[in-house]
Amino acid sequence: MEAAAASTEITVLTWSVVLLLVQVMAQAFATYDLGPKYLFSPRDEGRVSRSIVAGRLGRALRNLLETYPAFVALALVLVITGKAGGLGATGAWIWLIARVVYVVVYAAGIPVVRTLVWLVSIVGLLLMLARLVF
Repeated sequence: MEAAAASTEITVLTWSVVLLLVQVMAQAFATYDLGPKYLFSPRDEGRVSRSIVAGRLGRALRNLLETYPAFVALALVLVITGKAGGLGATGAWIWLIARVVYVVVYAAGIPVVRTLVWLVSIVGLLLMLARLVF
């Protein structure tokens, strides 16, 4: 399994976990205006942060979670089937870089660029899928 450990897809998958954790923490820290009493509670009240950035980071995180299962599955299947590298590896890097840029652009509130960056991340997934299928 040494080849799997050294594959680009596994490396990008590892960095994707870092991205996920950073997004979770950034979104959590951005809701500071709700106060520690609420943030450490079971949040039964359903309060919403007044922070525009917290809202954007929350939506960016939910958006990541929409494509994350597909990315993880594709990365693992590429490695398991021995099709790691090439177009799949390129697609994995494109997906990850686009997802990092997406968070920054979304938090900054840049609407059209945000959508274009999201499309680039989808292209990354499609490249991974193409490597697997063809």
